[in-house]
Amino acid sequence: MRHKAEKQLNNNLKFEIMEGIFVPLAFFLALFAILYVYWTTRTKERLALIEKGVDASVFKTDCNKYALVKWGIFLIFAAVGVFTAHLLAQVFNEVAAYFSMILFFGGVGLIVAYFVTSTMAKKA
Repeated sequence: MRHKAEKQLNNNLKFEIMEGIFVPLAFFLALFAILYVYWTTRTKERLALIEKGVDASVFKTDCNKYALVKWGIFLIFAAVGVFTAHLLAQVFNEVAAYFSMILFFGGVGLIVAYFVTSTMAKKA
């Protein structure tokens, strides 16, 4: 009986170790698959446009000069959300606090970034 329990415990430990290996491996494989499909599809689409004689310059986009400002404000507000969630996690459910505060402050950050970048664009 004792041998059977030790064997069950040993199998559970092996499963936990394998789980720690397979989850990151599956994540990176999925990420690679998504990027591979994106790049191959984009290449095929561009080749098809070139074969038809259409200019492939439609894929070139102008660089948004306020993108860094937008991302900076968004990440600052997301960090404020993480800090606020840490404070709220002592009172409320930890998962709900982190999820709601990061999303809330991230959204506020995007709204603030919109107003800041539109003000900067008007001045320029």
